[in-house]
Amino acid sequence: MFIAAYMVLVISFYSIILLISVFQLRKEYMLDRNQTLDEYMNETFAKPVSIIVPAYNEEAGIVASVRSLLSIDYPSFEIIVVNDGSKDATMDKLIENYDMREINPAVRKMVETETVKKIYQSASLPHLYLIDKENGGKADALNAGINFSHYPYFCSLDGDSVLERDAFLKVMKPIMDSNGEVIASSGSIRIANGCEIQDGNILKVGLASEPLVVMQIIEYLRAFLMGRIGLSRHNLLLIVSGAFGVFSKQWVIEAGGYKTNTVGEDMELVVRLHRLIRDKKQKKKIVYVPDPVCWTEVPESMTYLRRQRRRWHRGLFESLWTHRKMTFNARYGLIGFVSFPYFWIVEFIGPIVELLGYLYVIVSLFLGGIYLEFAILIFLLSCLYGSLFSMAAVLLEEWSLRKFPKISDLMKLFFYSMTETLWYRPLTVFWRCEGIWQLIKGDTSWGEMKRKGVSG
Repeated sequence: MFIAAYMVLVISFYSIILLISVFQLRKEYMLDRNQTLDEYMNETFAKPVSIIVPAYNEEAGIVASVRSLLSIDYPSFEIIVVNDGSKDATMDKLIENYDMREINPAVRKMVETETVKKIYQSASLPHLYLIDKENGGKADALNAGINFSHYPYFCSLDGDSVLERDAFLKVMKPIMDSNGEVIASSGSIRIANGCEIQDGNILKVGLASEPLVVMQIIEYLRAFLMGRIGLSRHNLLLIVSGAFGVFSKQWVIEAGGYKTNTVGEDMELVVRLHRLIRDKKQKKKIVYVPDPVCWTEVPESMTYLRRQRRRWHRGLFESLWTHRKMTFNARYGLIGFVSFPYFWIVEFIGPIVELLGYLYVIVSLFLGGIYLEFAILIFLLSCLYGSLFSMAAVLLEEWSLRKFPKISDLMKLFFYSMTETLWYRPLTVFWRCEGIWQLIKGDTSWGEMKRKGVSG
């Protein structure tokens, strides 16, 4: 009964989030979807942005990712690639392809980082820089980029990512329109596996053939088009994806920069910013904009996906535990009474309850009787919780952004979403529970992630 009651609670919450997302998307896309962004290309109006790209062993895709950034439609920006002690040819490829020359600028150390060895600037592209530093992890690399950056806003961007040309105009739009009220903004992350990408540009959107990748596409659609739209609507967002997010440098420095002793540095920073906003009694917002899209590579094998999900779940706990005093704390308003309980009860504890549900179903097959009836009920609730909400996310994608041009691709996504409860969700539940076990054991390893590169 506990498992069934828990799942009813979770389904009710997701249903509310889905309704909020539908109304919000309808509100946004009833506007002129082709509205001009020309006024935001005016240098006197646009906010200049420092794009920080932490890179560790990214030789497969770093040149193409930088090439993609160089072609974005935005009036004023700089690109800072931070080589975080790579052991491959990441540095060599950047120096060779972009004619990087060593420089000796004065850098104000606003956030502590590992030792910076050298700084380079492109001879042909003066707004492209390369920082070579001792290995300290992604958060440390981002802090080094913040220290060097020249502009009031910075974007954290993964080294294996490709941006759509107008992504920055769209993600910066709420910041420019808010007159300083919005201090962080993030866009959607989509999966590049299966897409045709050349010279850092998306030529054709497609689906990968691997079922594991297709399920991740559906998972990302649900997370962004349902979860983040609903939470952002009421300034309850606790995650700005490390793959693509823009922040006010002033606020991040005041918060102390990225925390280097966690594997969930992106979420932890956002939680800390919310805490700082409330402590200073400021009316600031952290928003999610569904339209600006960043394409990134995801794991194609179970080995690497398993490592990623275990790490994500450990990062979730570290962020929640570090700021646990915000939970049900009236000082932090809805963040304390909605966001934190949601992430504790649904996101962190959820996998444990779901795993118990799967074990209950298996045991009930042998016990029969009333146990079997409850097992069927739990299975049906699990289908509703997983597959139906995933199907709804696919429909939201077609209704709003329409990134997949082929009907066959949408049908494939729709079909796969119906199978989620049967194989993919149990796998991710088990991996996330493994992440909890790693926490208990004190395992802090990151885990190697191999990449093929997203662009030719």
